[in-house]
Amino acid sequence: MGNLGLRPHYETSKRTGALNLSQRNLDEFPQQLATLDQLRNLDLSSNKFSRLPSEVGKFSLLKQLNVSGNRLTELPDIIGDLVKLETLNASFNKIGALPSSLAKLSHLKQVNLSDNRLTDFPRMFCGMRHLDLLDLSHNKITSIPDEASDLYVTELNLNKNQISSISPNLADCPRLKTLRLEENCLKLDAIHKRILEDSKISVLAVEGNLFEMKQLADLDGYDKYMERYTAVKKKMF
Repeated sequence: MGNLGLRPHYETSKRTGALNLSQRNLDEFPQQLATLDQLRNLDLSSNKFSRLPSEVGKFSLLKQLNVSGNRLTELPDIIGDLVKLETLNASFNKIGALPSSLAKLSHLKQVNLSDNRLTDFPRMFCGMRHLDLLDLSHNKITSIPDEASDLYVTELNLNKNQISSISPNLADCPRLKTLRLEENCLKLDAIHKRILEDSKISVLAVEGNLFEMKQLADLDGYDKYMERYTAVKKKMF
């Protein structure tokens, strides 16, 4: 029933390369969709999909995929065939794990996996040189591993997880400027000196953890962090 009235959208998408089927009450993949192999932008957000079929791998020209606000518990391995994908939004689902095939998506620039059920930090995004923003907020991740040092993002959002440990190697991220860790399970000693002193992080958001914010100023390296923070603020005004 959700397919009624969609034909004009399909016809338009053949000309524009963009198809928006958001909020259509869809729970099954429309058969006509599989024929639109020239799509560059596909929005399936706010529907009732519990899975994405293998047909999604046919969209080899796709640059933007939005499947947020569905009932997905996983992403299919075939998603790794979307080699031109630049933006992936799979927020507000029930995803508990990610396929390793995501590592093939070397053109990704923005990934939003917030409000899911991830428990492990997704290492497949490490080494992606074009990835600028990685949003993993509102999940159940418990730690940031050593491999995260290979992230090329400028912003990493891990607000509202269950993180209690951070690898000091995170300081080696070549472009990381904004690190969001609000409302986690961090104790003060989890903020390593290297992250404050040796990194490029100029915005460190750690409110709502297991210490008072004023205690942060007592840590070794805090002065170096504040130099970067102040420099950024001056550029904004």
